[in-house]
Amino acid sequence: MENQAVLPTQINVRGGRVHNLKNIDVNIPLHQFVAISGLSGSGKSSLAMGILYEEGSRRYLEALSTYTRRRIKLGSQADVTSVEHIPSALALRQRPSVPSERATVGTMSETLNVIRLIFSRLGSPVCPNGHRVKPSLAIAQAMSESGDAMGRITCPVCGVAFYVPSAEQFSFNSDGACERCQGAGKVRQLDEDKLIGDPNLSVADGAVASWHLPGRNFMPKVAEQAGVRINVPYKELTAKEKDFILNGPQKKYRMDFRSGTGRVFHDFNALYENAHQAVLESAKTSKSERAQARISQFFNYSTCPVCHGSRLKPELMQQTTGGKNIAEVSDLALGDLNSWMEKVLAELPADMQKMADSLFAEFSHNLRPLLDLGLDYLTLSRNGNSLSTGELQRIQLARTLRTKTTGVLYVLDEPSIGLHPDNVSGLLKVFRELVDQGNSLVVVDHNLAVIRAADQIIEIGPGSGQEGGYILNQGTPAELAEDPDSLIGPYLKGTAMIHVRKINNQDPAKLIDFTVKDYYNLQNVRAEIPVNRLTTVTGFSGAGKTSLILDSLVPAITAQSQKHSLPKQVTQLKTPLKKVVSVNAEPIGKSVRSTVATYTNIMNNLRKLYASQPAAKKRKYTASYFSYNNKQGACPTCGGTGSITLDIQFLPDMQQVCPTCHGERYNPEIQQIKWHDLSIVDVLNLDVKSAITVFKDEPKIQQDLQNLMEVGLGYLHLGENTPSLSGGEAQRLKLVKHLNQQQANTLFVFDEPTIGLHPLDVRVLLQVMQRLLDRQATIIVITHDLDLMVNADYLIDLGPTGGQNGGKLVATGQPGELIKDPQSLTTQYLANYWRRFKNTAKDQ
Repeated sequence: MENQAVLPTQINVRGGRVHNLKNIDVNIPLHQFVAISGLSGSGKSSLAMGILYEEGSRRYLEALSTYTRRRIKLGSQADVTSVEHIPSALALRQRPSVPSERATVGTMSETLNVIRLIFSRLGSPVCPNGHRVKPSLAIAQAMSESGDAMGRITCPVCGVAFYVPSAEQFSFNSDGACERCQGAGKVRQLDEDKLIGDPNLSVADGAVASWHLPGRNFMPKVAEQAGVRINVPYKELTAKEKDFILNGPQKKYRMDFRSGTGRVFHDFNALYENAHQAVLESAKTSKSERAQARISQFFNYSTCPVCHGSRLKPELMQQTTGGKNIAEVSDLALGDLNSWMEKVLAELPADMQKMADSLFAEFSHNLRPLLDLGLDYLTLSRNGNSLSTGELQRIQLARTLRTKTTGVLYVLDEPSIGLHPDNVSGLLKVFRELVDQGNSLVVVDHNLAVIRAADQIIEIGPGSGQEGGYILNQGTPAELAEDPDSLIGPYLKGTAMIHVRKINNQDPAKLIDFTVKDYYNLQNVRAEIPVNRLTTVTGFSGAGKTSLILDSLVPAITAQSQKHSLPKQVTQLKTPLKKVVSVNAEPIGKSVRSTVATYTNIMNNLRKLYASQPAAKKRKYTASYFSYNNKQGACPTCGGTGSITLDIQFLPDMQQVCPTCHGERYNPEIQQIKWHDLSIVDVLNLDVKSAITVFKDEPKIQQDLQNLMEVGLGYLHLGENTPSLSGGEAQRLKLVKHLNQQQANTLFVFDEPTIGLHPLDVRVLLQVMQRLLDRQATIIVITHDLDLMVNADYLIDLGPTGGQNGGKLVATGQPGELIKDPQSLTTQYLANYWRRFKNTAKDQ
């Protein structure tokens, strides 16, 4: 008997060097659920995304033809000696791209495609004479015809022949789009109140807000040439002058014009655009998202008066299925769609049941993963760009699950983002299904419930950045719980210290008091938030957290401080706060030119320091010479980026270290200027911890370095690219500039700040928050993280669940008191978590 081939049981990675990985060797089990744990910036995503996903996807794509590969963006080859036995890989990233305005939950999940098919085959149309035609097999057969016969039926009442809408005609991205709004569901109108920013300013000083748009900065001079006084407050202009600014004719005026570079053009023919035209013309010609975002501020968006937000032609609303038109079905919560399905099936004739069963089997196949992942509160009509990161990820995951693949490596980065603790069980159910289908699963996550459910944990560390990149431990959750060297072990075992700051139980001297009326699922919700306290706002996805804080309170405080009207949904606001700082975990900068030094004040002070050296003065080098963003200082080959891109035709573009400056960014002459025998390149190669000693006699630089140390970023190099920082690192770096000032009038708002953070990173974040509180700041945190809730002074829980079942304050108070008699699901989970670590709790 011949020996049967032994199938591989693990992926073998040898010599992994992506980012900070230290030439690691690791074996990842196949056909199991593997969790990767470690501090923020330790190298988890470098292993998961940078090696496993990149190699798994690249090798699959390399098997395709050259013609096909040229049309698909190939990933670059990972910096690794070898990877053996890796399956083709799919990834769900931590930050899915934000969908377009035209995307909805229905289109993104592809559930709406099946709904459209159901309406075209099983629907009840209305003939031109107003007679409703019952669903029949004849209608379904007509939809299967081709040419002019497709969809053509005869009314059994009046005998008129007419066409039944096809599935394509029920699409708002195709033939069915409302002609008024082109399928957007909204129309925009110019808000004239926004054209004049501040009537107390003169036109020359910027009173006309729309003339701040690109290419319109010379309009005040053109208006002056036309006889308008531009140096007196706008409110003091005559009615004729104001009318010219707002509605003056578009014509050319001959004038002298000075460009931004100082060049003077004599007898320049300047085309005048009034305040209205400046916006409308900009809207037509601007292409970039950033420009369109600026322009959109001048418009009000309202529901389309023709389709009433359905996005579809009104005549399509005549056809019903199960007693509802397609807009009404799209507005149902996903959790209510099964009831609609049962009603449709009950009303259909017997000869249509087989076809209906087939259509609804596909419908249920699409719907079930969405419900398992806790998205039952969403509607098919919900705009995709209004979804949270966690909701977008779960829709991606649901779409992936229903493909029922086998032999695939799924790599997921923080899939628990935005998930209430009660939804994690649904997520884990999906994970088990993926593995049971014959797939392999690698998950980067910090949620203890997720890590505890894994078959095996790979722990990377011990620290972040250059202090990380090693494989610390590998084993089952039970094994790591007993490992004294494991960082996650004490949290798995319940021996970690979860209370890391002293709770302020004293009654606050001041409160933020505001009411939100008729905004999504918030109806007359009045909330009180203590000033100079750490408050967590919790609840299921869709409970109203974002609507209450980010959409209502934040713009309301900003508007009140600027003496503008409050957002329409905010009916009252009482607050002593004047300023809001929103802190998220989005990457800092999009270009490699952004570094730790440039983001802080360190780079400016370094440039001044080097420009003050005798050798620099002798060569007449000013501070601008010591910037790699200026041609005087930048390497002539790479322009100051430190790398060059090589186009290799049908292969992926290759990034290569610049052969002239060897990645140092500066030209050789600049590097000859020394301070304490260090060039500016030498200084940028220092990590923060080392730089503190070097700059002990430079107080301005020393202060910024000290702040970086205090937020736990001492391992970062001054020249480190900020776009490459992890979410936790980016978040803490954003806070550095606020640590030296009193913040008595400032509200800091954190939206899911623990994304990408190990429980030990959360401790550091809480210490940074305490520093802000010590400077009299007020902090609001929107979160699902139980560690943050445990350490909060006050908790506001919205619910009881999400969507139409949310929007109410279900628990408010000090967390230590709320867990004594839990009145909501959130506080029940918090009480259980508190008890799990009860032996480690400090006296509260």
